[in-house]
This record gives sequence, structure tokens and C-alpha cells, in this order.
Amino acid sequence: MEDTVLRFGLDSLIVDFTQKILLSLMIGILIGLERERQRSDSRIFAGVRTFTLTCILGMLSAFLIDYAGTSILLITTIFIGVTCIFLAYNINRVHGSLGLTTSISLFCTYLLGVLIAADLFIIAIVTSVIITFLLIEKKPLHSLAENLSERDIIDALQFIAIAFILYPVVPDEPIFGIISLKSTMLIIVLISSISFVSYVLLKKIGARGGIAYSGFLGGLASSGAAVISLSNLSRKRTSLTGHICTGALLTIASMVIRDIIFAFLVDTSGKMALLMIPPFLVMSIVTLLIVLRRRHPTTVNETIELRSPFAIVPALQFGILFMIITLVADIAQSHGGSVGIYATAIGGIVSSSAVTVSMASLALNGTISYHQAAQVAVSAGLISTLAKPLYIKLIGADQLYRKVTIHFVIITVLGAVSLLIWSSLMIL
Repeated sequence: MEDTVLRFGLDSLIVDFTQKILLSLMIGILIGLERERQRSDSRIFAGVRTFTLTCILGMLSAFLIDYAGTSILLITTIFIGVTCIFLAYNINRVHGSLGLTTSISLFCTYLLGVLIAADLFIIAIVTSVIITFLLIEKKPLHSLAENLSERDIIDALQFIAIAFILYPVVPDEPIFGIISLKSTMLIIVLISSISFVSYVLLKKIGARGGIAYSGFLGGLASSGAAVISLSNLSRKRTSLTGHICTGALLTIASMVIRDIIFAFLVDTSGKMALLMIPPFLVMSIVTLLIVLRRRHPTTVNETIELRSPFAIVPALQFGILFMIITLVADIAQSHGGSVGIYATAIGGIVSSSAVTVSMASLALNGTISYHQAAQVAVSAGLISTLAKPLYIKLIGADQLYRKVTIHFVIITVLGAVSLLIWSSLMIL
């Protein structure tokens, strides 16, 4: 009996060890192959064998702790640390430039082996993929950084610093039992980060994509701000009215994508986002059909100017608007029932995204149903769509207003009809 138990334990140990060494082997090869890719451009100091052995070493060191004590992990960690320092020195001496990427990557690969030994397989795999992606995308990432101004970078650093310095000290208790400042802060950081990606892409691609492409990317950052920027451009370049009209229409598609993503980020179950898709899909299809009918033979190399979503003022404005809409919606729900909660969709005049995030937050807390939250969010999108011609009327050229208004009205009407039909189907 004891022999059977011993044999079973030994077999389990062998299976466990085999799984871990194979995973260490694959992760080391994955990262090492990326480093080997640099061989054609320059001399490399650590390739696929070095990275693979390093990952295996990390796994073995942590795996043997129960048999050899923690000293073996300490010794190998110091060894890898010294090796990485020596590697960095060699690279800098040969190439005459500061470069720590290979050394840091090697040490991270060692830590991935330690994670594997601790049975944290998913974390090790996801981290290895992220590391490989960052190494592969060296040139694109540097290119993105070059397209950011000093002001953009300072705005981002200030915003993140302020947000996460304040985060630990804000109270956990919700204000009025509804609004959690900590949750609000995290939502603002997350949403501003996503908007910032669109902003960076807009800065990078710029005029090369033309006004239509700029309108779409700008709309992902802020559809209202993009329409205002296009309206300003229409006064300066009246000859580009047709192109600007196309760019303004594409901000609707951007708004739809943006609001669905934001709903999913707040409510990761996806219930609200799925309920928003049908009417928003109709709006997007109608928008694209109108844009295709207005196809222009040439691309005009113009772009729009937006303010960084990480700038303190826009971020604070979104946060304040989010809290106001959430508070008003809760009060409206308490005193006005369904009619009251639907009235908060008017906030779409300022920002449909703020309404969407507020509704998702309330649905997640159980204050309102997911169906009702989706209806209000889509209604806010419809109101936002209908408000855009008003921005153009106030800021843009009259010619642009005359061209674009009918299209926005058609999209809004068809979106409203699809919302009514979809809501009726949901009730049935």
C-alpha cells in the first residue's frame, strides 16, 4: 500500500515537473526568438538559448525550494541580476548607447520561470505575450512617443499622479449612498486612457488619413470635440465642406463604438453593452451607407486638433459630469420612476459617454435594470447625434450646416425607431 502511494506521489511529481519545464521552454523560446530577430540589424548578446535557459533556471530554482531551501532561489536571483548588469555594460560599451531592454527582458524571463514553478501559469503566459509584444513593437511605440508633444506627456503624468495620489486617501463610503469616489476615479482613468490611445493615433496619422479618417479617430477620443474642431475647420476651408461633412458623420460611428466599449468596461458582464448594440448597429449602418454615397474621388490631407484627454480640465469635467448624472438619475428614479430616469438622457447633449457610464454604474449596483440602462444610454446617443448639427450651426460654416443636418436627422430618426422596436421585443 505504501509503495503504491509513494509511486503515485512520484508520478504526480514527474507530471507536474514535466508541465512546468515544457511551459518554461516555450516561454523562453517565444521571447528569445524575438531577440534573435534583431540579429539581422545588429549583434545580439542574448538569444533564444540564453532566454530559454534563463526561464528554465527560474523555474528550477523555485521548484527546488522545498528540497534545497530558499537559499537556492536567492543564489540564482543574484546570479541572474549580476548577469543582466554585465550584459547591459557590454551592450552599452560596444554600441556606445544606453540600452537596458535586453537585460530587463532577461530578468523578466527569469521571473516568469519562478511564476511557473508557483503554478501561476496564466499570469506567466499573459505576461510573456505582453513582453514579446512590447519588444516586437519597438519602432511603432517609439514612433507614437515621437508624435506626442511635451505638453501631452506632462498632462498624462500630472493626471495619473494626481489620480493615484488622491485614490488612497478618498473615503470608501459612497457619497449620498450612491457615488463612490474611488470607483469614479478608476473609471475616469480608464476612460481617459482609452481616449488617449485614439488621440495618439490621430496625432501619429494626422493628415495622411484625410479629414474623414481624422473625424473617425477624433470621435473615438471625443465626438463632440471632433465635431467642434471640424466646424472650426469648415470656416477656414469652405472648399472642403464635402470632406468635412463626411468626417462629421463618421463621428457618429465613433460615438457608437466608444459608448459600447465604455458600457462593457463598467459592466464587464456585457449585459448592458449587448442590449445597446441593435439600435446602435442600425445607426452605424445608416451612417456608413450615407458616407459611401458621398465618396470623394480624392483624399484631402487635413487633420483636426483636439486637446489631450489626459489634460486635467477635460478629465475633471468628465468626472464631475459623471457624478452629476449619476446623482440626478438616482434622484429621478426615486421620485419620478421610469420617466425620471429617462429624462437623464438629456445629458447626451454634453456627453453621451458620461450618461452611458453613469447608467452602467447604476445598473451594476442594481439601482435600475440593465434594459432600462441600455435604453437611456442609446437615447443619450440619439440626443448627442441630434445636438451635433447645433454645434455646427453655432461654430461652423452655413454651407456645412445645410449639407449635414438632414443626414443627422435621418440617422437619429431611424435610430429612434429601431430603439422603440428593440425595446418592444425585449418586453415580449
